[in-house]
Amino acid sequence: MLKLAIDFGTSVTKIYRLGSGIVLAEATCVTVQKDTGEIRAYGNDAKRLLGKTADLTDVCFPVYEGEIVSEPLASALLEYFMKKAAGRSLSVEAVFCVPCGYKAESREKIYRVAKNAGISRVSFAEAPFLSALGQDVPLSESNPVFAIDIGAGVTSIATFSLDGIIAGISMNVGGNNMDIHIIDHIADQFNLKIGSLTSEKLKNTVGSLIEDDNQSTIINGRDITTGKPRSVSVSSADIEFPVRIYIDKIVEYAELVLKKLPAEVSAAVGKNGVYLSGGVASLAGLADYVADKLQMDAHLSGDPQMSVVLGGGRAIGNAALLRRIRMD
Repeated sequence: MLKLAIDFGTSVTKIYRLGSGIVLAEATCVTVQKDTGEIRAYGNDAKRLLGKTADLTDVCFPVYEGEIVSEPLASALLEYFMKKAAGRSLSVEAVFCVPCGYKAESREKIYRVAKNAGISRVSFAEAPFLSALGQDVPLSESNPVFAIDIGAGVTSIATFSLDGIIAGISMNVGGNNMDIHIIDHIADQFNLKIGSLTSEKLKNTVGSLIEDDNQSTIINGRDITTGKPRSVSVSSADIEFPVRIYIDKIVEYAELVLKKLPAEVSAAVGKNGVYLSGGVASLAGLADYVADKLQMDAHLSGDPQMSVVLGGGRAIGNAALLRRIRMD
């Protein structure tokens, strides 16, 4: 039986194939012909058309803030990804990476989508557990781990051990919120209209929480007054506010999780620090910023965007471990 770990994310879908490693990382996106409902493009090919299609074509994201919002589109997209990642395998077992506290009805949607895509056996594990495994953090019954996974649509925050989650929460805050706020901020500050692809690129290139960071880049957009194309130089300081406001919200909820911990667990977490993962975690200065706010060490892996699906790969390859951490 072929074994996979699948992170069917709001922005990017990652698939880990046991024995091969990460075999797919593509945008969770399709383009649809409005009049016929026909899917014209999948994954990265579809996302490249964002903001560039005619009125007869929609660019659709079938996963929004961690939830399946269109089962037919999600099924078609996952089936397309499965053909690329698994080939013609007749028997597939997959663990799906899901946010902390993911509800039963939400898991049922993924279950139906997975079955439609040809997956034989389905299980679920929460992102904080998997992010820790993906960063090679030792898990045991007696050593609590505090982890924050910041994705595009959902942030999961939890303290846990192999006995389960001690305190945790998921919130609909992530990289997409920053992208939308950056679009509005650039319009206010520069009288320039930019699209979501430009906003995302701007966040990833000069987004920073380092004090007095002077990185800058040139972006292109449409002058709101004249309607003509125009270019401007944007620095880290120019978009610091729409980046920081969401990180501060995440820190606020992290502090609430910490306040719920028993004294002994709190002491262990304070000693061990917080483990960060998710695409947003790679923002310049974020780890130091969170460490300063929470007054504890912050650990960041070399590739935080892949930590969760790497952890899923470890789980799918260890039946005993998967039984311990999977959601019932």
